[in-house]
Amino acid sequence: MSSLCGRPQRAMPAALALFACTVCDPAAAQDAAETETGQPDEAQTGYDAVEDSGSSTDLLSADTFTVILDGRLVFADGANSWVDGGFGKTRFDGTDDGGFQFNSYLVEASLIWQPRLTSTVSGNFSASYQQGPDDEDFDAMEGYLTFIPQRSGSTNFSLKAGYYWPEISLEHATGGAWSTVYTITPSAINSWVGEEVKVIGAEATLSQTVGNMDFSATAGVFGFNDTSGTLLSFRGWALHDVKSTLFGQFPLPPRNAALSRAQEDVTRSVLEIDDRPGFYGRLEWRPSSSVVLNAFYYDNRGDPEAFTQSLQWGWRTRFWNVGAVADLGPSTRLIAQGMTGTTQMGFIPANATRYWVDTRYRSAFALLTHRIGPAAISGRIEWFDTTERGSRMDPAEENEDGWAATLAGRMPVMDKLTLFVEALHVESERGARTTRLGLPANESQTVLQAALRFRW
Repeated sequence: MSSLCGRPQRAMPAALALFACTVCDPAAAQDAAETETGQPDEAQTGYDAVEDSGSSTDLLSADTFTVILDGRLVFADGANSWVDGGFGKTRFDGTDDGGFQFNSYLVEASLIWQPRLTSTVSGNFSASYQQGPDDEDFDAMEGYLTFIPQRSGSTNFSLKAGYYWPEISLEHATGGAWSTVYTITPSAINSWVGEEVKVIGAEATLSQTVGNMDFSATAGVFGFNDTSGTLLSFRGWALHDVKSTLFGQFPLPPRNAALSRAQEDVTRSVLEIDDRPGFYGRLEWRPSSSVVLNAFYYDNRGDPEAFTQSLQWGWRTRFWNVGAVADLGPSTRLIAQGMTGTTQMGFIPANATRYWVDTRYRSAFALLTHRIGPAAISGRIEWFDTTERGSRMDPAEENEDGWAATLAGRMPVMDKLTLFVEALHVESERGARTTRLGLPANESQTVLQAALRFRW
Protein backbone atom coordinates (compact mmCIF):
# COMPACT_ATOMS: atom_id res chain seq x y z
CA MET A 1 0.00 0.00 0.00
CA SER A 2 1.14 3.54 -0.62
CA SER A 3 1.85 5.43 2.58
CA LEU A 4 -0.20 8.34 3.87
CA CYS A 5 1.77 11.61 3.98
CA GLY A 6 4.90 9.69 3.09
CA ARG A 7 4.83 7.54 6.25
CA PRO A 8 5.07 3.75 5.73
CA GLN A 9 2.63 1.54 7.56
CA ARG A 10 3.69 -0.38 10.65
CA ALA A 11 3.34 -4.15 10.55
CA MET A 12 1.27 -6.07 13.07
CA PRO A 13 3.24 -8.80 14.92
CA ALA A 14 2.54 -12.32 13.82
CA ALA A 15 2.10 -13.76 17.32
CA LEU A 16 1.05 -12.65 20.76
CA ALA A 17 4.64 -12.29 21.92
CA LEU A 18 3.48 -10.10 24.75
CA PHE A 19 2.85 -13.15 26.90
CA ALA A 20 6.58 -13.73 27.04
CA CYS A 21 7.18 -10.49 28.93
CA THR A 22 4.89 -11.41 31.80
CA VAL A 23 4.69 -8.80 34.44
CA CYS A 24 1.93 -9.85 36.69
CA ASP A 25 -1.38 -9.16 38.32
CA PRO A 26 -3.66 -9.27 41.15
CA ALA A 27 -6.82 -10.80 41.77
CA ALA A 28 -7.39 -8.41 44.61
CA ALA A 29 -10.80 -8.89 46.12
CA GLN A 30 -13.26 -6.14 45.23
CA ASP A 31 -15.95 -6.06 47.85
CA ALA A 32 -17.30 -2.98 46.12
CA ALA A 33 -19.22 -5.12 43.65
CA GLU A 34 -22.07 -7.54 44.25
CA THR A 35 -23.66 -10.36 42.36
CA GLU A 36 -27.17 -10.22 41.01
CA THR A 37 -28.40 -11.70 44.28
CA GLY A 38 -26.98 -8.76 46.19
CA GLN A 39 -24.28 -10.69 48.04
CA PRO A 40 -20.51 -10.13 47.88
CA ASP A 41 -19.24 -11.74 44.71
CA GLU A 42 -16.68 -14.42 45.54
CA ALA A 43 -15.99 -14.77 41.84
CA GLN A 44 -14.14 -11.47 42.24
CA THR A 45 -11.08 -13.55 42.94
CA GLY A 46 -9.23 -12.57 46.10
CA TYR A 47 -6.99 -14.06 48.72
CA ASP A 48 -9.87 -14.97 51.00
CA ALA A 49 -11.70 -16.77 48.21
CA VAL A 50 -8.66 -18.95 47.57
CA GLU A 51 -8.09 -19.64 51.26
CA ASP A 52 -11.69 -20.58 51.88
CA SER A 53 -11.96 -22.86 48.87
CA GLY A 54 -9.23 -25.27 49.96
CA SER A 55 -9.64 -27.00 46.63
CA SER A 56 -7.04 -28.20 44.17
CA THR A 57 -7.53 -29.27 40.55
CA ASP A 58 -10.97 -29.00 39.01
CA LEU A 59 -10.97 -28.69 35.24
CA LEU A 60 -14.27 -29.90 33.82
CA SER A 61 -16.78 -30.42 36.61
CA ALA A 62 -20.16 -28.73 36.41
CA ASP A 63 -18.94 -26.22 38.98
CA THR A 64 -16.42 -24.82 36.49
CA PHE A 65 -19.04 -23.84 33.90
CA THR A 66 -21.54 -20.96 33.98
CA VAL A 67 -24.16 -19.98 31.43
CA ILE A 68 -25.63 -16.47 31.32
CA LEU A 69 -28.68 -15.60 29.20
CA ASP A 70 -30.06 -12.05 29.07
CA GLY A 71 -33.47 -11.40 27.51
CA ARG A 72 -34.66 -7.84 27.14
CA LEU A 73 -37.86 -5.85 26.59
CA VAL A 74 -37.01 -2.32 25.41
CA PHE A 75 -39.07 0.83 24.87
CA ALA A 76 -36.79 3.57 23.49
CA ASP A 77 -36.69 6.77 21.47
CA GLY A 78 -33.86 8.67 19.79
CA ALA A 79 -32.52 8.61 16.24
CA ASN A 80 -29.97 6.13 14.90
CA SER A 81 -28.02 4.51 17.72
CA TRP A 82 -24.22 4.42 17.58
CA VAL A 83 -24.65 0.62 17.13
CA ASP A 84 -26.05 1.43 13.68
CA GLY A 85 -23.35 3.96 12.85
CA GLY A 86 -25.12 7.05 14.15
CA PHE A 87 -24.50 9.50 16.98
CA GLY A 88 -27.17 8.13 19.35
CA LYS A 89 -25.82 7.67 22.87
CA THR A 90 -27.69 4.50 23.81
CA ARG A 91 -27.68 0.89 22.64
CA PHE A 92 -31.28 1.06 21.47
CA ASP A 93 -33.05 3.73 19.45
CA GLY A 94 -36.53 4.67 18.33
CA THR A 95 -38.29 5.04 15.00
CA ASP A 96 -36.74 6.68 11.93
CA ASP A 97 -38.01 10.07 13.09
CA GLY A 98 -36.77 9.52 16.66
CA GLY A 99 -40.09 8.49 18.21
CA PHE A 100 -40.60 5.67 20.69
CA GLN A 101 -40.68 2.05 19.59
CA PHE A 102 -40.92 -1.28 21.42
CA ASN A 103 -38.65 -4.30 20.82
CA SER A 104 -37.63 -7.56 22.45
CA TYR A 105 -34.17 -9.11 22.19
CA LEU A 106 -31.92 -11.86 23.38
CA VAL A 107 -29.08 -9.42 24.02
CA GLU A 108 -26.48 -11.84 25.37
CA ALA A 109 -25.71 -15.54 25.68
CA SER A 110 -22.42 -16.26 27.43
CA LEU A 111 -20.54 -19.42 28.33
CA ILE A 112 -17.94 -19.13 31.09
CA TRP A 113 -15.34 -21.73 32.03
CA GLN A 114 -13.43 -21.23 35.29
CA PRO A 115 -11.06 -24.17 35.77
CA ARG A 116 -8.86 -24.55 38.83
CA LEU A 117 -5.49 -25.89 37.71
CA THR A 118 -3.99 -26.07 41.20
CA SER A 119 -4.86 -24.68 44.62
CA THR A 120 -3.21 -21.39 43.58
CA VAL A 121 -3.70 -21.18 39.79
CA SER A 122 -7.10 -20.73 38.19
CA GLY A 123 -8.47 -19.62 34.84
CA ASN A 124 -11.35 -17.55 33.55
CA PHE A 125 -12.43 -18.05 29.94
CA SER A 126 -15.66 -16.78 28.40
CA ALA A 127 -17.28 -16.46 25.00
CA SER A 128 -20.45 -14.63 24.16
CA TYR A 129 -23.08 -13.79 21.58
CA GLN A 130 -24.23 -10.16 21.82
CA GLN A 131 -27.04 -8.44 19.98
CA GLY A 132 -25.40 -5.43 18.39
CA PRO A 133 -22.53 -4.58 16.03
CA ASP A 134 -21.33 -8.20 15.69
CA ASP A 135 -24.52 -10.03 16.59
CA GLU A 136 -23.90 -12.80 14.11
CA ASP A 137 -20.76 -13.92 15.96
CA PHE A 138 -20.03 -15.99 19.05
CA ASP A 139 -16.69 -14.53 20.12
CA ALA A 140 -14.19 -14.73 22.96
CA MET A 141 -14.97 -12.30 25.77
CA GLU A 142 -12.08 -12.95 28.19
CA GLY A 143 -9.31 -15.49 28.72
CA TYR A 144 -6.76 -15.23 31.52
CA LEU A 145 -4.96 -17.09 34.29
CA THR A 146 -4.48 -15.93 37.87
CA PHE A 147 -1.94 -17.04 40.45
CA ILE A 148 -2.97 -16.35 44.04
CA PRO A 149 -0.74 -18.01 46.65
CA GLN A 150 -2.08 -19.06 50.03
CA ARG A 151 -2.32 -16.07 52.30
CA SER A 152 0.30 -15.80 55.02
CA GLY A 153 1.22 -12.78 57.08
CA SER A 154 0.37 -9.18 56.24
CA THR A 155 2.09 -9.01 52.83
CA ASN A 156 0.73 -10.85 49.81
CA PHE A 157 0.94 -10.80 46.05
CA SER A 158 -0.93 -12.17 43.04
CA LEU A 159 -0.35 -12.47 39.30
CA LYS A 160 -2.56 -12.38 36.24
CA ALA A 161 -1.98 -12.75 32.48
CA GLY A 162 -4.15 -13.03 29.39
CA TYR A 163 -7.00 -11.14 27.73
CA TYR A 164 -8.99 -9.13 30.28
CA TRP A 165 -10.34 -5.80 31.51
CA PRO A 166 -8.05 -4.06 33.99
CA GLU A 167 -9.66 -3.35 37.34
CA ILE A 168 -11.30 0.01 36.67
CA SER A 169 -15.07 -0.43 36.79
CA LEU A 170 -16.93 -0.34 40.10
CA GLU A 171 -20.13 -1.42 38.35
CA HIS A 172 -19.17 -4.84 37.00
CA ALA A 173 -18.62 -8.27 38.51
CA THR A 174 -15.32 -9.76 37.38
CA GLY A 175 -16.37 -13.37 37.87
CA GLY A 176 -17.96 -14.03 34.49
CA ALA A 177 -18.58 -12.20 31.23
CA TRP A 178 -18.10 -8.85 33.01
CA SER A 179 -21.78 -8.48 33.92
CA THR A 180 -23.22 -5.30 35.42
CA VAL A 181 -24.31 -5.44 39.04
CA TYR A 182 -26.47 -2.46 40.00
CA THR A 183 -28.06 -1.36 36.72
CA ILE A 184 -28.61 -2.80 33.26
CA THR A 185 -26.64 0.00 31.60
CA PRO A 186 -23.25 0.98 33.03
CA SER A 187 -22.10 4.57 33.24
CA ALA A 188 -20.50 6.35 30.28
CA ILE A 189 -17.07 5.76 31.86
CA ASN A 190 -17.49 2.02 32.21
CA SER A 191 -19.33 1.65 28.90
CA TRP A 192 -16.17 3.01 27.27
CA VAL A 193 -13.95 0.76 29.39
CA GLY A 194 -16.01 -2.15 28.06
CA GLU A 195 -15.40 -0.98 24.48
CA GLU A 196 -11.81 0.20 24.31
CA VAL A 197 -9.84 -0.55 27.49
CA LYS A 198 -9.56 -4.34 27.38
CA VAL A 199 -5.96 -5.54 27.00
CA ILE A 200 -3.81 -8.55 26.23
CA GLY A 201 -1.22 -8.30 28.95
CA ALA A 202 -0.10 -9.21 32.43
CA GLU A 203 -0.07 -7.58 35.83
CA ALA A 204 1.18 -8.03 39.39
CA THR A 205 -0.39 -6.87 42.63
CA LEU A 206 1.28 -6.42 46.01
CA SER A 207 -1.03 -6.10 49.03
CA GLN A 208 -0.16 -4.97 52.54
CA THR A 209 -2.22 -4.92 55.73
CA VAL A 210 -1.34 -2.31 58.35
CA GLY A 211 -3.52 -2.56 61.42
CA ASN A 212 -7.12 -2.26 60.21
CA MET A 213 -6.12 -0.78 56.86
CA ASP A 214 -5.34 -2.52 53.57
CA PHE A 215 -3.17 -1.15 50.78
CA SER A 216 -2.53 -2.61 47.33
CA ALA A 217 -0.48 -1.59 44.30
CA THR A 218 -0.86 -3.06 40.80
CA ALA A 219 1.43 -2.67 37.80
CA GLY A 220 0.56 -3.99 34.34
CA VAL A 221 2.02 -4.12 30.85
CA PHE A 222 -0.03 -4.81 27.73
CA GLY A 223 -0.37 -4.63 23.99
CA PHE A 224 -3.02 -5.04 21.25
CA ASN A 225 -4.93 -1.97 22.44
CA ASP A 226 -3.62 0.59 19.95
CA THR A 227 -7.05 1.66 18.62
CA SER A 228 -8.25 2.74 22.08
CA GLY A 229 -9.67 6.27 21.77
CA THR A 230 -11.17 5.94 18.28
CA LEU A 231 -14.75 5.81 19.54
CA LEU A 232 -14.31 8.61 22.06
CA SER A 233 -13.06 10.99 19.38
CA PHE A 234 -15.26 10.13 16.38
CA ARG A 235 -18.44 9.18 18.23
CA GLY A 236 -18.03 10.52 21.76
CA TRP A 237 -19.30 8.98 24.97
CA ALA A 238 -22.15 6.45 24.99
CA LEU A 239 -24.14 4.48 27.58
CA HIS A 240 -24.69 0.80 26.82
CA ASP A 241 -23.73 -2.75 27.83
CA VAL A 242 -22.10 -3.96 24.59
CA LYS A 243 -18.62 -5.35 25.36
CA SER A 244 -15.58 -5.72 23.13
CA THR A 245 -14.55 -9.19 21.98
CA LEU A 246 -11.36 -10.73 20.63
CA PHE A 247 -12.27 -10.49 16.93
CA GLY A 248 -14.97 -7.83 17.24
CA GLN A 249 -15.32 -4.35 15.81
CA PHE A 250 -17.46 -1.26 16.39
CA PRO A 251 -19.04 0.96 13.71
CA LEU A 252 -18.10 4.62 13.46
CA PRO A 253 -20.49 7.47 12.64
CA PRO A 254 -19.84 9.69 9.61
CA ARG A 255 -16.56 11.60 9.92
CA ASN A 256 -15.58 14.82 8.22
CA ALA A 257 -14.36 14.63 4.61
CA ALA A 258 -10.64 14.52 5.45
CA LEU A 259 -10.88 11.81 8.10
CA SER A 260 -13.43 9.70 6.22
CA ARG A 261 -10.66 9.02 3.68
CA ALA A 262 -8.07 8.31 6.39
CA GLN A 263 -10.00 6.01 8.78
CA GLU A 264 -11.84 2.75 8.11
CA ASP A 265 -15.59 2.84 8.82
CA VAL A 266 -15.11 0.56 11.84
CA THR A 267 -12.66 0.39 14.73
CA ARG A 268 -11.24 -3.02 15.57
CA SER A 269 -11.12 -4.01 19.22
CA VAL A 270 -7.84 -5.96 19.38
CA LEU A 271 -4.96 -4.71 17.26
CA GLU A 272 -1.23 -4.18 17.64
CA ILE A 273 0.04 -1.57 15.20
CA ASP A 274 3.22 0.03 16.54
CA ASP A 275 4.93 -2.73 18.59
CA ARG A 276 5.09 -0.41 21.63
CA PRO A 277 3.77 -1.95 24.86
CA GLY A 278 1.57 0.16 27.09
CA PHE A 279 1.35 0.18 30.87
CA TYR A 280 -1.00 0.96 33.74
CA GLY A 281 -0.84 1.26 37.49
CA ARG A 282 -3.42 1.10 40.24
CA LEU A 283 -3.34 2.06 43.93
CA GLU A 284 -6.05 1.10 46.39
CA TRP A 285 -6.55 2.07 50.04
CA ARG A 286 -9.11 0.54 52.39
CA PRO A 287 -9.02 2.64 55.54
CA SER A 288 -11.88 0.59 57.00
CA SER A 289 -14.17 -2.27 56.07
CA SER A 290 -16.74 0.20 54.73
CA VAL A 291 -14.59 2.50 52.56
CA VAL A 292 -12.49 1.78 49.45
CA LEU A 293 -10.52 4.44 47.53
CA ASN A 294 -8.51 3.83 44.35
CA ALA A 295 -6.63 5.60 41.59
CA PHE A 296 -5.74 4.18 38.16
CA TYR A 297 -3.42 5.50 35.44
CA TYR A 298 -3.35 4.12 31.88
CA ASP A 299 -1.06 4.89 28.92
CA ASN A 300 -1.17 2.69 25.82
CA ARG A 301 1.93 4.49 24.44
CA GLY A 302 0.38 4.34 20.99
CA ASP A 303 2.13 5.95 18.04
CA PRO A 304 -0.42 8.41 16.55
CA GLU A 305 1.32 8.23 13.15
CA ALA A 306 1.24 4.44 12.80
CA PHE A 307 -1.46 2.79 10.69
CA THR A 308 -2.35 -0.44 8.93
CA GLN A 309 -3.23 -1.09 5.31
CA SER A 310 -6.92 -1.20 6.22
CA LEU A 311 -6.58 2.30 7.80
CA GLN A 312 -6.70 1.37 11.45
CA TRP A 313 -4.57 3.84 13.41
CA GLY A 314 -2.45 3.89 16.50
CA TRP A 315 -3.91 6.26 19.10
CA ARG A 316 -1.93 7.72 22.00
CA THR A 317 -4.48 7.35 24.78
CA ARG A 318 -3.90 8.26 28.41
CA PHE A 319 -6.20 8.76 31.36
CA TRP A 320 -6.54 9.00 35.11
CA ASN A 321 -9.46 7.28 36.84
CA VAL A 322 -10.36 7.66 40.52
CA GLY A 323 -13.01 5.69 42.37
CA ALA A 324 -14.61 5.49 45.79
CA VAL A 325 -16.99 3.09 47.49
CA ALA A 326 -18.57 3.85 50.85
CA ASP A 327 -21.08 1.71 52.74
CA LEU A 328 -23.40 4.20 54.42
CA GLY A 329 -25.13 1.53 56.45
CA PRO A 330 -25.89 -2.19 56.33
CA SER A 331 -28.08 -1.76 53.23
CA THR A 332 -26.87 1.40 51.47
CA ARG A 333 -23.79 1.97 49.33
CA LEU A 334 -22.41 5.05 47.56
CA ILE A 335 -20.17 4.59 44.51
CA ALA A 336 -18.37 7.34 42.58
CA GLN A 337 -15.94 7.39 39.67
CA GLY A 338 -14.25 10.12 37.68
CA MET A 339 -12.07 9.96 34.58
CA THR A 340 -10.07 12.50 32.60
CA GLY A 341 -7.71 11.87 29.70
CA THR A 342 -6.55 12.61 26.17
CA THR A 343 -6.24 10.69 22.91
CA GLN A 344 -4.33 11.66 19.73
CA MET A 345 -4.15 10.30 16.18
CA GLY A 346 -2.68 11.22 12.79
CA PHE A 347 0.14 13.56 11.79
CA ILE A 348 1.08 17.10 12.74
CA PRO A 349 0.80 19.17 9.55
CA ALA A 350 3.59 21.62 8.71
CA ASN A 351 1.39 24.62 9.47
CA ALA A 352 -0.06 23.21 12.71
CA THR A 353 1.04 22.32 16.23
CA ARG A 354 -1.31 19.40 16.93
CA TYR A 355 -2.13 15.99 15.51
CA TRP A 356 -5.09 15.56 13.16
CA VAL A 357 -7.16 14.43 16.17
CA ASP A 358 -6.45 15.60 19.71
CA THR A 359 -9.35 14.96 22.07
CA ARG A 360 -9.62 15.68 25.77
CA TYR A 361 -12.36 13.69 27.50
CA ARG A 362 -13.91 13.79 30.97
CA SER A 363 -16.73 12.10 32.83
CA ALA A 364 -17.89 11.48 36.39
CA PHE A 365 -20.80 9.74 38.10
CA ALA A 366 -22.27 9.03 41.52
CA LEU A 367 -24.43 5.97 42.17
CA LEU A 368 -26.47 5.22 45.29
CA THR A 369 -27.85 1.73 45.86
CA HIS A 370 -30.11 0.51 48.64
CA ARG A 371 -31.03 -3.07 49.42
CA ILE A 372 -34.61 -3.90 50.41
CA GLY A 373 -34.64 -7.51 51.50
CA PRO A 374 -33.54 -9.61 48.50
CA ALA A 375 -34.17 -6.70 46.11
CA ALA A 376 -32.25 -3.49 45.51
CA ILE A 377 -32.90 -0.09 43.97
CA SER A 378 -30.16 2.08 42.47
CA GLY A 379 -29.95 5.61 41.12
CA ARG A 380 -27.10 7.21 39.18
CA ILE A 381 -26.39 10.69 37.91
CA GLU A 382 -23.49 11.49 35.57
CA TRP A 383 -21.90 14.10 33.34
CA PHE A 384 -19.59 13.77 30.35
CA ASP A 385 -17.86 15.91 27.73
CA THR A 386 -15.15 15.93 25.05
CA THR A 387 -13.11 18.89 23.82
CA GLU A 388 -11.49 18.67 20.39
CA ARG A 389 -8.17 20.41 19.64
CA GLY A 390 -7.01 18.48 16.57
CA SER A 391 -5.86 20.20 13.37
CA ARG A 392 -8.43 18.33 11.22
CA MET A 393 -11.33 18.32 13.68
CA ASP A 394 -13.67 21.31 13.91
CA PRO A 395 -14.52 21.94 17.58
CA ALA A 396 -17.94 23.31 16.59
CA GLU A 397 -18.76 19.88 15.14
CA GLU A 398 -16.81 17.52 17.39
CA ASN A 399 -17.05 18.96 20.91
CA GLU A 400 -19.78 17.35 22.96
CA ASP A 401 -21.25 17.55 26.39
CA GLY A 402 -24.10 15.81 28.12
CA TRP A 403 -25.55 14.25 31.22
CA ALA A 404 -27.57 11.18 32.09
CA ALA A 405 -29.77 9.92 34.91
CA THR A 406 -30.55 6.26 35.60
CA LEU A 407 -32.99 4.57 37.98
CA ALA A 408 -32.86 0.79 38.24
CA GLY A 409 -34.26 -2.06 40.31
CA ARG A 410 -33.10 -5.64 40.80
CA MET A 411 -35.15 -8.55 42.16
CA PRO A 412 -34.43 -12.31 42.25
CA VAL A 413 -37.56 -14.00 40.96
CA MET A 414 -36.47 -17.61 41.43
CA ASP A 415 -33.33 -19.67 41.70
CA LYS A 416 -30.83 -18.59 39.00
CA LEU A 417 -33.20 -15.95 37.56
CA THR A 418 -33.02 -12.22 38.28
CA LEU A 419 -35.26 -9.42 37.03
CA PHE A 420 -33.78 -5.99 36.30
CA VAL A 421 -35.82 -2.92 35.39
CA GLU A 422 -34.31 0.40 34.35
CA ALA A 423 -35.18 3.90 33.18
CA LEU A 424 -32.32 5.78 31.49
CA HIS A 425 -32.46 9.37 30.24
CA VAL A 426 -29.60 11.00 28.31
CA GLU A 427 -29.24 14.61 27.14
CA SER A 428 -26.34 15.41 24.82
CA GLU A 429 -25.13 17.96 22.27
CA ARG A 430 -22.77 17.42 19.30
CA GLY A 431 -22.64 19.69 16.25
CA ALA A 432 -21.78 16.84 13.85
CA ARG A 433 -25.35 15.55 14.20
CA THR A 434 -26.49 18.60 12.26
CA THR A 435 -23.70 18.97 9.71
CA ARG A 436 -23.52 15.27 8.75
CA LEU A 437 -26.97 13.82 9.45
CA GLY A 438 -29.26 16.86 9.29
CA LEU A 439 -30.45 16.26 12.87
CA PRO A 440 -30.61 18.74 15.75
CA ALA A 441 -27.30 19.09 17.59
CA ASN A 442 -29.14 18.53 20.86
CA GLU A 443 -30.65 15.10 21.45
CA SER A 444 -32.80 13.84 24.29
CA GLN A 445 -33.11 10.05 24.62
CA THR A 446 -35.06 7.83 27.00
CA VAL A 447 -34.71 4.06 27.24
CA LEU A 448 -36.96 1.87 29.40
CA GLN A 449 -35.80 -1.71 29.83
CA ALA A 450 -36.77 -4.90 31.60
CA ALA A 451 -34.19 -7.70 31.62
CA LEU A 452 -34.43 -11.30 32.76
CA ARG A 453 -30.94 -12.60 33.49
CA PHE A 454 -30.55 -16.35 33.83
CA ARG A 455 -27.32 -17.53 35.45
CA TRP A 456 -26.61 -21.24 35.84
